[in-house]
Amino acid sequence: MAIKVVISGYGRMGHMVEQVLAKKGIELALASEDITAVDPALAKQCVCIDFTQPDAIRANYKFLAEHFKACVIGTTGWHDIQSEVVAYFEKCGTPMIYASNFSIGVNLLFKAADYLARLSAKAGGYATSIEEIHHIHKLDAPSGTAITLGKIVDAAGGYDTPISSQRIGEVPGIHSLTFTSDCDKITLTHEAFSREGLAQGAVEAALMCENISGVHEFKDLI
Repeated sequence: MAIKVVISGYGRMGHMVEQVLAKKGIELALASEDITAVDPALAKQCVCIDFTQPDAIRANYKFLAEHFKACVIGTTGWHDIQSEVVAYFEKCGTPMIYASNFSIGVNLLFKAADYLARLSAKAGGYATSIEEIHHIHKLDAPSGTAITLGKIVDAAGGYDTPISSQRIGEVPGIHSLTFTSDCDKITLTHEAFSREGLAQGAVEAALMCENISGVHEFKDLI
């Protein structure tokens, strides 16, 4: 079944999502900087893909849950109200998929990190650390991806993983997880070459919304 998409936030990521939609032949109904101005009758027919700012999610999540057919939330930096947002979407019966990072490669990194954390914890003698580097326009630090990665490693291996952040130039995103012992070091690194991987994953999530109910984290669906 064909879907229609509304993009919330028409910055760099919004434009990239628009390009991916065009490549896949998916209808873009509207791209808006003010999602609350969207006609509710249109919203009910559409999946909203949101790449805005944390403050926008805080201000707009009730409108999204109340009016859209389904939502894909790619914005990060709102983990402090995550339980509140999830509960409201569930109350409204609106499907929602969210992620700290919609890149397929990053989600593969999450799986590899979980596995390696379990093995290294059994072996013993390792300490963990995470370093993330992003462009200077990214407002939240550490990144949502780094926070998710740290939670995965800590839950799987019983670690307490420190995270360091840098904001440099136009770097799309680099995340490195390191396991260090007295004898050696193991590093898993994901480097994004552009924002297109994030947009592709978000569009795939929008397609998934046709066949799900409830609220899901993208990494659990792929």
